[in-house]
Amino acid sequence: QVHLVESGGGLVQVGESLTLSCAASLRTFATYATGWFRQAPGKERQFVAAIDWSSSRTAVSDAVKGRLFISRDYANSTVYLQMNSLKAEDTAVYYCAADLRAPWRVGTGTYEYEYWGQGTEVTVSS
Repeated sequence: QVHLVESGGGLVQVGESLTLSCAASLRTFATYATGWFRQAPGKERQFVAAIDWSSSRTAVSDAVKGRLFISRDYANSTVYLQMNSLKAEDTAVYYCAADLRAPWRVGTGTYEYEYWGQGTEVTVSS
């Protein structure tokens, strides 16, 4: 099993930056891809960004391209989502997820990930 814990969410103003963290705890060693998704009230969970295990591949949604960046820290088993120039539309609960079945994949669908964190809330005031 993989235990994922998101952190770093909070209340910020439009145009400010915020960095989210996704820390993974594994019972035994495994390789996995990591994705970030977000869900705003009344909306479906939406793909944001993903990174494969080797950090050789990343995927970012068009909605956040150029503003949000994903990276992996192997020493701390943590994946980060750096968010710049935040907009009110970025307000959502952000979830990270792990894909152990295909660690080379940067999947954009929720069905491609087996493990999910509890989420961290980001509120961008306009």
